[in-house]
Amino acid sequence: MDTNIEKLNPQSMWKHFKNICNIPHPSAHTKKLAEHIVAFAKENKIDYTVDKIGNVILRKPATAGYENRKGLVLQAHMDMVPQKNGDVNFDFTKDAIEAYIDGDWVTANGTTLGADDGLGVAAILAVFENKDLKHGNLEALITMDEETGMYGAFAVKEDELKGEVLINLDSETEGDIYVGCAGGVDLVGKIAYKKEDTPANFQAIEIDITNLKGGHSGMEIILQRANSNKVLFRILNTLNNKFDIRIAEANGGNMRNAIPREAKGLFVVAKENVKNVIAEANEAIAKIMDEFKAVEPEMNLVVSESSKTPSKVMDKDAQNKLIWTIEAIFNGTDRMSDEMSGLVETSSNMGIITQNEDHFEINFLIRSSVDSAKDELAERMSSVFRLAGAECNLEGGYHGWKPNMESPILKSTLEMYNELFGKTPEIRGIHAGLECGILGGIFPNWDMISFGPTICYPHSPDEKVEIKSTERFFKLIEAVIENAPTK
Repeated sequence: MDTNIEKLNPQSMWKHFKNICNIPHPSAHTKKLAEHIVAFAKENKIDYTVDKIGNVILRKPATAGYENRKGLVLQAHMDMVPQKNGDVNFDFTKDAIEAYIDGDWVTANGTTLGADDGLGVAAILAVFENKDLKHGNLEALITMDEETGMYGAFAVKEDELKGEVLINLDSETEGDIYVGCAGGVDLVGKIAYKKEDTPANFQAIEIDITNLKGGHSGMEIILQRANSNKVLFRILNTLNNKFDIRIAEANGGNMRNAIPREAKGLFVVAKENVKNVIAEANEAIAKIMDEFKAVEPEMNLVVSESSKTPSKVMDKDAQNKLIWTIEAIFNGTDRMSDEMSGLVETSSNMGIITQNEDHFEINFLIRSSVDSAKDELAERMSSVFRLAGAECNLEGGYHGWKPNMESPILKSTLEMYNELFGKTPEIRGIHAGLECGILGGIFPNWDMISFGPTICYPHSPDEKVEIKSTERFFKLIEAVIENAPTK
């Protein structure tokens, strides 16, 4: 396993990315990485500020002769999505990401790599370190906790940045220039329950769902992969319809913007029905595995007797509401875009199911590039919770980013890409919540684009970044900076 990623080109950027991998930085734990960036700024005599929430802003004055260029803001986020394979012993708050070279790619050993968006941060540090690069007034906005709700971007104040052009470095297909993105809103449903004593002569049975592919709930939602939460409750619904089962525990997923890969359930049933229940569950599992065999070839669904006999189970009425609500509520691609072929317009991801002392909490991320469609799907899904007599709240809503095909920075970037690589890049929208949507609301006059290297399977342990695309990505950044539009 070749872990010497710092030898790759451009070495300046890969050096910084390796340093970032060595610093734990999952969402809500970005303080150490922010401190590293501040130390970098001090060492290189770069002006910086850290705002109240923890965003880091870097500033460099224009190179002599470039004072007439529009001020550029390079933007990336510090946090990464913490996902690992079930057989990997890893603590994202303490352990370094073990990045290594795998042929034409860089990936990680059993965990997410954090190329989303560690490579964007690394590129910014390499740019600010380069004393030979010619540029107008240059700023960098490096935000915290993008993955869990874009809290860093929401906290930016309009007087903190002076630039006129934003270059977001958080896209995942090199050769594509993004000019629009989806907005989103978190839907949080809560279904209350009461604890009851486990009936006498009942046996515990557990369901364990592992090895699903998961992935980014925006980028990969179109692939129609299995959602572990949906699969778990599909099995429970089948059993609940035929037997007197009582649920004790059910949990699945850990990020609202990652398609959940694992889920666990624990229920009890009369001992005389154990064999029939397991047989029925295995029949349901066989059907599910056959349905998803093309997209989930490694799916592992196991139902078995458990030695863990719970003392309490949830009351039957709440159990029915929980099962039926999760069965009925929408998950997946709701509508494709009418404007851009192949682009998802509206979707929902049931990212997390968490059991608390007296209620289950179900977390969704609803995305759409059309605000009215986002609102309609949120209302439709909220109605399911209302019909169940359950609580439902919408949180953290943000607008999408409307394309501007007359954008001067878009025109300049297309010209630079063609000059560097002999071809014209594709202009696209993205079904993900880039911070451009939020920042565009704070700075409505900004001219914005987004581009990045080719990253496959972000938000999953299969995440990998193409080495050659990363080199082209960095060359394009430097060319766009040196040829920024004039004022």
